[in-house]
Amino acid sequence: MKLIVGLGNPGRGYAKNRHNIGFVCLNHFARAHRLKFDQKKGLARIGTGRAAGNEVVLARPQTYMNASGQSVRRLVAKFNIDLNDLLVIHDDLDLPLAKIRLSSGSSSGGHKGIDSIIQELGSQGFIRIRVGIGRPTKSPLSEDEIIAYVLSDFTPAEKKAIDKTIPRVSEAILCLLTDGLTVAMNKFN
Repeated sequence: MKLIVGLGNPGRGYAKNRHNIGFVCLNHFARAHRLKFDQKKGLARIGTGRAAGNEVVLARPQTYMNASGQSVRRLVAKFNIDLNDLLVIHDDLDLPLAKIRLSSGSSSGGHKGIDSIIQELGSQGFIRIRVGIGRPTKSPLSEDEIIAYVLSDFTPAEKKAIDKTIPRVSEAILCLLTDGLTVAMNKFN
């Protein structure tokens, strides 16, 4: 069984924020595989079913980004998930807009949702799909400016670019499920 987690913040007010790209990508994957987020477990909205011959649990934590680890830890325990079978999709400020990168065992890179997951699991040994949201051109940025940026919506031009990336994230998930991490990294990184 695979646990696929999209990171974001719950609530309509955050729905189109850059920080919610993990939710957006996971929603796309769920629709493509006719899976619904019709259950509440482990502080998350979850959907269960099959994708690419694998039993999957899709989860959108409802804890807010900075406490995502609380939900992920509960789901890992509830479904007895090996960390090699945990995939987390999230935004990345340090990747150019609309670029994706797959990795395993890497540090949080300052992402507070990933920090929370690493702290709660006591390990960074899980797979990640990072989706680039770009970084404002002004540098250096204060913590408040970073927060304001990630909690803002994509501009229309950015949305056009990111809309092309969302299906690629679904393709990357399928490749991970069918061919494994090395093949997926070679194909999508």
